[in-house]
Amino acid sequence: MAERPTVVATFKDLPVDEVLRESIATRCAEIGQEFHEVTRIEVTIAEDGNGYTVHGHVTGKGLDLGGQAQASQPAPAADRLLDKLERQLRTHHDKRIFTQRREAQRHPPKKRGAQS
Repeated sequence: MAERPTVVATFKDLPVDEVLRESIATRCAEIGQEFHEVTRIEVTIAEDGNGYTVHGHVTGKGLDLGGQAQASQPAPAADRLLDKLERQLRTHHDKRIFTQRREAQRHPPKKRGAQS
C-alpha cells in the first residue's frame, strides 16, 4: 500500500475552512494513490481583488511541479488547481514511462547466436 502524501493547506489572510481543507486532503490522497512518486502537496488559498487565487506545489521523487488557479469562490479555485496539478503529473509520468519504452524499442536487444 502506498503512503499518502503530506498535504499542507494554508489559508492566507482568510478564516480556516475545515470542510474545504478536508476536501483538498481527500483529493490529494487520491492523487497520491495514482502517482506514487508524490510525497508532498502544498495548497495556498488567498483572496485577491476579483475572487480567490489558489497556488499549489507538488514535490516527490524526481518531481517538482507547481500551478495556480482563480475562481470567484475558494472551493472551485482549489478544484481547478488540483485538476491542473493532476494533468501535469500525468504528463510527467507518461513522459517518463513512454520515453523509456520508446528507447527500448529503438534499440532492441541483440540476438544471441545458436548454441552448438
